[in-house]
Amino acid sequence: MEGTNLVYVILDYKVEDYSKWKPVFDNYGATRKKAGSKGGKLFHFSGEPNHICILFEWDTKENAVNFFASEDTKKTQKSAGVISKPEITYADKIEDFKA
Repeated sequence: MEGTNLVYVILDYKVEDYSKWKPVFDNYGATRKKAGSKGGKLFHFSGEPNHICILFEWDTKENAVNFFASEDTKKTQKSAGVISKPEITYADKIEDFKA
């Protein structure tokens, strides 16, 4: 195992309209950072622009769990147009690999 203590968070949900959701997501970045987010990668399912999948790097699992459980985060997701229950998976990296 590599020496990283970061936890990875995989967030999967559907939004009403990506173009309306994205600015809210971007504006919430400072709040995520303050809660321990180190950034990540944003995806949508192929052919489904409103089905979002985000891979976050977070400083600790506890901070990530607290962030996603917070009423402020839930309220922000709702105001951004999240229309499905967020599926959240926490993962610890084992290794990087090529091909």
